[in-house]
Amino acid sequence: MSKTPPPADRSSEREARLAAALRENLRRRKAQSRARATTEAPGAAPTPSPSPAEPPRQD
Repeated sequence: MSKTPPPADRSSEREARLAAALRENLRRRKAQSRARATTEAPGAAPTPSPSPAEPPRQD
């Protein structure tokens, strides 16, 4: 029969898995953020240029 590890070992393994998953998630999110920044930078929300003021109408 296989011997189950004591609870302390299980929790440390779980913590290690969670830490690795968090690191990977952070890397992925940073990469996504960088990709968005590079694609949005050249045409990032163009601000409309102010149109010349129309002269007042004289009726």
